[in-house]
Amino acid sequence: MEKEDAIMEGSVNHPAAEKEANEPILNNESVKNKVSSQRNLGSIPDVLQEVNTVNDRMDEQEKKISVDNSILHSGAEKSQVDTINEPGKENSLGESTSSSSLANKNEIDKPDLDQVLILGELKSLKSGQERSEAEMSGLSGKKTDCVKVDLKSLRETNKNLDEVVYEEEAEPVFDGTEEPGMGVNRSLSARSAHRDSEAQGYVWPEKAVALTNFVRSKSTVAVSTVLRHLSGKSDNGKDVTTEEDKSKCYEKSAVASQEHEMQAVSQKTAERTGWNPLSLIGILRDDTGNRLVETEVSPEAVLPIAMKGRIILYTRLGCHESKEARLFLHRKRLRYVEVNIDVYPSRKMELEKIAGDSVVPRVFFNEVLIGGWSELKSLDESGKLSEKIEYVVDEAPSFEAPLPPLSGEDDLSSSGSIDELAVIVKKMKQSIALKDRFYKLRRFTNCFLGSEAVDFLSEDQYLEREEAVEFGRKLAINLFFQHVLDENVFEDGNSLYRFLDDDPFVSQCQNIPRGLTEVKPKPIIEISSRLRFLSHAIFEAYASEDGRHVDYRSIHGSEEFARYLRTTEELQRVNLKDMPREEKLAFFINLYNMMAIHAILVWGHPSGPMERRKLFGEFKYVIGGCTYSLSAIHNGVLRSNQRPPYNLIKPFGVKDKRLKVALPYPEPLVHFALVNGMRSGPALRCYSPGNIDKELVESAHDFLRDGGLIVDLSTKVAYVSKILRWFSVDYGKNEVEVLKHAANYLDSSVSQALLELLANSQLKVVYQPYDWGLNN
Repeated sequence: MEKEDAIMEGSVNHPAAEKEANEPILNNESVKNKVSSQRNLGSIPDVLQEVNTVNDRMDEQEKKISVDNSILHSGAEKSQVDTINEPGKENSLGESTSSSSLANKNEIDKPDLDQVLILGELKSLKSGQERSEAEMSGLSGKKTDCVKVDLKSLRETNKNLDEVVYEEEAEPVFDGTEEPGMGVNRSLSARSAHRDSEAQGYVWPEKAVALTNFVRSKSTVAVSTVLRHLSGKSDNGKDVTTEEDKSKCYEKSAVASQEHEMQAVSQKTAERTGWNPLSLIGILRDDTGNRLVETEVSPEAVLPIAMKGRIILYTRLGCHESKEARLFLHRKRLRYVEVNIDVYPSRKMELEKIAGDSVVPRVFFNEVLIGGWSELKSLDESGKLSEKIEYVVDEAPSFEAPLPPLSGEDDLSSSGSIDELAVIVKKMKQSIALKDRFYKLRRFTNCFLGSEAVDFLSEDQYLEREEAVEFGRKLAINLFFQHVLDENVFEDGNSLYRFLDDDPFVSQCQNIPRGLTEVKPKPIIEISSRLRFLSHAIFEAYASEDGRHVDYRSIHGSEEFARYLRTTEELQRVNLKDMPREEKLAFFINLYNMMAIHAILVWGHPSGPMERRKLFGEFKYVIGGCTYSLSAIHNGVLRSNQRPPYNLIKPFGVKDKRLKVALPYPEPLVHFALVNGMRSGPALRCYSPGNIDKELVESAHDFLRDGGLIVDLSTKVAYVSKILRWFSVDYGKNEVEVLKHAANYLDSSVSQALLELLANSQLKVVYQPYDWGLNN
């Protein structure tokens, strides 16, 4: 009965505590009663005296349960373990012990959770008292009001243990799904030891230590808040006189407690790794990564200068001086309109007529020719550039000034011969009544019967019924319409068919805003070449030189992006089946990167997991009569129909037409080329089919050497991007094979050291937190 009473009170039986077994044991209830008893205290010294008493008893209690730092003994379910000290025999801690105690060491159960909580609460009293003595030292003669002490936050940790341990580990992956609670740090060398210790039941102390740290961080703030309320002071040191002020003070203290908890969590995350690729905006760092100066940039210092005039910059692709001229105008906060003479060939003759030659770059302030890159530098060094800037700011452009690119200028997307079949289908769509019909217990919208289509074709084209059926199959093969369930190509009868732009999924695609195009479909190789050319021009003009930052606002208003949108409309009925591997890789990688920019411009940057899921799964293009989302291109086509991370379903089913478009095997290097608009992603660049494999290797080199895989040889720790973790199945069967694969793209010295650590199983792997911020 005495043992059961001790267990109910939360006591811990231990040999070191036998001589003090008659002293009372503190638990959650005693702590609550002790604090609640301070309601009727007459002075602050009484409160301090009670806190000192609790502090002394905390030290005594801590001595009883801290014999072994790595093992917390539980006395709730087992009887007391007797230890007999024998001279000449010592355990690993330097304490005398007998062979019988060592034999019983492995039979110790997990500690009681209430005891761990009590220890954390008692430890926090001391730190809370020390922080509050300065505030209470001048209030020894004042009376305190009755304040209700709420220890609910301390008790909630008992039933939310799993959430506490795994709260910081869960992070959303790129496709919006939530990652399970998995440890971030994993050690290769400690796996065998971990398995042995887990078999002996020694894994629990690691969980208890994490819980103790959490309780300490919360209870420190809670005790400080309690003492501040007892002193009758608010957070700013002023007296709290009314009940309303006290309630406001209490609410403010609760908010401060939550903020303190969030800061502690973020501090722990920051301590895991010092790598943060794009957190350098407004922060200056030296070569070693140490923070030097943190500056706050005002909006006025970033926004371009308002001007009445117009600045025209003539450039061409691959010109180094054109890049320097762009950077110079950006630094001067001068908004300009770029005219790329490779994108607009007719402007080359215009430049020759105005400037006398077609050498680029050329800068015009209204109708005044400033010159090239060298002229800009000389004007800036002499101080005469400010006069030119004042002129373009105050004066509107005259009719002699060069004009910005016009909509559709030199655009080949709308050119080509009219498709006669498209004209017939347009007339057919106006003549046939489209209705909602039921088929196989399902409702299909905007459908027509096969017999209705045969009636129209036989009458309009003067064909026999069998000839009309063949003509209808020709229209279906050219992707003008299709069966609602893809059961057949086209038949006469009661089968249901639907026009491509009436399909509910296709109609939501972003490259079919005006319905089906009437121009004959061009070969996919030609369309891919024009899209690649436009992507190259957009990336060079509106992305940083390293490809890490994108000027989304300038892209949205550019004529190059408008031409890109018109070109994507030609993808509605193209044939993708006969594309070579290299052409398919370059086409879908470039299209993915431009689709991500288009999605962010239309839907905005996703702020959370659900928004990311929508962005990657619901923003679609119709290509070859099928819909493709960002996730379908990534996991379905480029990864050969592999499951996305932490998903159970493959993108394409067995009967899916898109399965014929997918690559025959996954391409692991595409993860270093696909840019989804997030800061932790790879750099933005354009890929060509002729050098696709070489360019993918270069992208892997740049990404891994630029922070994607950092090996600290002194501590034997590898800081790895989570991209290698999410798509580890594409690189190897286990973590060792993944790192060996990544070592091929590192510097030779770092790669050799990494392989040696992997061979000796001495490497610890830490996965870097993924930054989901916008790469603007």
